[in-house]
Amino acid sequence: MNMMTLWHLNGWEFAALAFAALLVGFSKTAVSGANTVSLAVFAAVLPAKASTGVLLPILIAGDVLAVLTYRRHAHWPTLWRLFPAVAAGVVAGTLFLVWADDGIVRSSIGAILLLMAGVTMWRRRTADADRGPDAVATRAGRAKARSYGVLGGFTTMVANAGGPVMSLYLLSAGFRKLGFLGTSAFFFLIVNTSKLPFSAGLGLIDADSLLLDAALVLFVVPGALLGTWAVSRIDQRLFERLVIAATVVGGVQLLVP
Repeated sequence: MNMMTLWHLNGWEFAALAFAALLVGFSKTAVSGANTVSLAVFAAVLPAKASTGVLLPILIAGDVLAVLTYRRHAHWPTLWRLFPAVAAGVVAGTLFLVWADDGIVRSSIGAILLLMAGVTMWRRRTADADRGPDAVATRAGRAKARSYGVLGGFTTMVANAGGPVMSLYLLSAGFRKLGFLGTSAFFFLIVNTSKLPFSAGLGLIDADSLLLDAALVLFVVPGALLGTWAVSRIDQRLFERLVIAATVVGGVQLLVP
């Protein structure tokens, strides 16, 4: 795999990755979607495709901490409706990675994120969002779950960028703050863990990447603690705006060469 190891990083590069790992912990327990900034940092320091393999175990560590924090607030009917479509998206993303280069990966994901953010903002302005998580049981709700699920699986496999897609889905389904965080915590723990054999098979995870992960995962914990402290101080409207803003920032970063 074409990547720098822990021993090839200079001080500033390691500090940037450590900050990105801290931000992963914060995003998992406070503002989901903010870890698109982490994705951009990893892709800037490491080769873009290789960076996804390094970032994946760090994301899983953040998912574990988020599940421990918000496990009582998950909405499992929503999760079960999403998983089949997500599985299809993961397979499609794996096939895409076989032939796509770094530039195509970055621009494709960035364009998808900006499109989804625009759709979500338009829906909220026209008051066309669902009334709550139980609305996914309707025919329109199931269709939306399938479309977001495929996009979420594709983007999370290709660039670990499924967070913003699923954040937009949960917002559009009317989830409140704790239900949002609990549902997304279990969703990404299960999905990210299932991606491990795919990433290893593509050569994106190896001994060198895991050694770098071991050095960086320590920074996830303080980020998660900071997020747990901050989330109780963020009201629902601000929470939703922060999620959408993080999605837009992440999308723009992926599109900028």
